[in-house]
Amino acid sequence: MTENENIKLKKKAAIISLLVGVGMFAAKITAYLITGSNAIFSDAAESVVHVMATTMALYSIILSSRPPDKSHLYGHGNIEYFSAGIEGLLIVIAALTIIYTSVEDIIIGAIPEKLGTGTMIIAAAGIINLFLGFYLINKGKQTHSLALVADGKHVLTDSYTSIGVIVGLVLVMLTDFYLLDPIFAIGVALNILYTGYKLMRESVGGLMNETDKDSLKTLVDKLAVMKKDYWIDMHHLRFWKSAEKIFVDFHLTLPYYFNIKKSHVEEEEIVEDLNKVFYEAQVRIHLDYCYPELCKYCNYLPCEVREEEKTVSFEWNTEKLIGDPIEEKTHDT
Repeated sequence: MTENENIKLKKKAAIISLLVGVGMFAAKITAYLITGSNAIFSDAAESVVHVMATTMALYSIILSSRPPDKSHLYGHGNIEYFSAGIEGLLIVIAALTIIYTSVEDIIIGAIPEKLGTGTMIIAAAGIINLFLGFYLINKGKQTHSLALVADGKHVLTDSYTSIGVIVGLVLVMLTDFYLLDPIFAIGVALNILYTGYKLMRESVGGLMNETDKDSLKTLVDKLAVMKKDYWIDMHHLRFWKSAEKIFVDFHLTLPYYFNIKKSHVEEEEIVEDLNKVFYEAQVRIHLDYCYPELCKYCNYLPCEVREEEKTVSFEWNTEKLIGDPIEEKTHDT
């Protein structure tokens, strides 16, 4: 998939999410006006957040698609972290609003009406959102878009909210125990409150360049598989993510007699292999040259200038690759 196709797919998914979100809000607010159910109001409030958040997700996708410029040399990808964070904040606000109105209804004792009609509307909305949520998450992973994945998770939460509301409404109709309506609304609110917290936590982690341990393990495992005999040492491995892009840099020690062309070809092959695992990875490699003290670590048997046989082995694991060189140079050669 080309970059333009990737951008178009992200925009299309975000627009679909926005249009469906507007339709779901209209349906749910109608159901609330018909019934006066606090549980349905909680579901409608979640849809308000969905519309606002999807609008922001669409904007962030458009902005993050812009190429790097003089003011943003690494591009605009971090806007997707802001989008996910604000979406999480909006979810938290919606949840607190639902809890407030539910507690108020418990105290006052409101009685909902025409719950059968409202339940059918919410059930239809929940099914539509279920399919939409999985669609957005799938497209988000396909296009490496944090904003779409966050929006998809939010839509799935909206769908689960609807399921909880339906269970509560059915129990209310079966028992005529109307306190179940606000009680279920509070339960739903607590669930979406946790979802909002997770989105905010992920957003802060991204903005703070928090290390993604799964991605780091994937990167280290890939480098270990790619390792060649004349890769004497690799150290100071670093990487960070900006939306769908990943930036990788590390030091690689090669035999000192490799000319510039051979070293450059080696670098190009590494970049090409890493891009098979990480979408649009931007890799920067600092090439170091070997010296006699490193012969005891070296696997490169064809070396004709070896001064010492290999006697020391070490694992190419995470701790090694993110750490320091196997041996610091103590003199010029």
